[in-house]
Amino acid sequence: MEASDPQFEHEHLSHVTLFSRALGRRGDITFFLPPQALKSKSVPLLVLLHGVYGSHWSWAMQGGVHRTCLQLISQGCIRPMILAMPSDGLWGKGSGYLTHSGEDHECWIMQDVVAAAYEFTRVVDIDSPIFLAGLSMGGYGALRLGAKYSDRIAGVSVHSAITRVEQLRTFTEESVWEEIGKSDDETDPMFWIRKHAAVLPPLRLDCGILDNLLEPNRELHRQLMIDGIFHTYEEFAGGHDWDYWRVHVRETLLFVESVLR
Repeated sequence: MEASDPQFEHEHLSHVTLFSRALGRRGDITFFLPPQALKSKSVPLLVLLHGVYGSHWSWAMQGGVHRTCLQLISQGCIRPMILAMPSDGLWGKGSGYLTHSGEDHECWIMQDVVAAAYEFTRVVDIDSPIFLAGLSMGGYGALRLGAKYSDRIAGVSVHSAITRVEQLRTFTEESVWEEIGKSDDETDPMFWIRKHAAVLPPLRLDCGILDNLLEPNRELHRQLMIDGIFHTYEEFAGGHDWDYWRVHVRETLLFVESVLR
């Protein structure tokens, strides 16, 4: 593991590169370590997944999530927590946090990133609650992984989520997605939500009313209601862009606090 030198770090952001056996190569993670969290033990971990074209720096450098988090901590609205912002594995224009040609992007997130948080932060440990959140493709990843690994995840919050794997083609325009095909049980978040309904972690979703993924999100909301899956669903003004996510990541941070309480 190679970590950034604290003397060159800014706004409590640290950057880590490590070899991932799941990927068969290196992967990158940006961590936000608020000073209040470093005085505690078993601090909550929020893993934020980015969308297509993005990387480990997206949530901080485009979304300013670390500033929003620090502000809410300072105001006493949320407790100190660690943010882990990994790359998706940098496959094509977006991996979907799935497996491609021997590269296991799912295992990268659920095993390697969490293990790196244990080793690097020293305040996230096996007793720390782990939350998943994401936007667009990252929303799809958070939904699917949060439901599939429901025994390990304390809560899931998604913004403007891709709800079925074939929707990724709209954003990536890559023929390589033909290897995935249409949603099957393995790639369908609703399959895992239904399979683990009895032990599903708390779930919240939001989407902008000008977002091209609004109807798929409404349909997912309807399916969850029909199946009797408790969740929170909200719509706000805005579209599929950082102007929207920069504002509404606040809902994710407050959601984490509400689950912990």
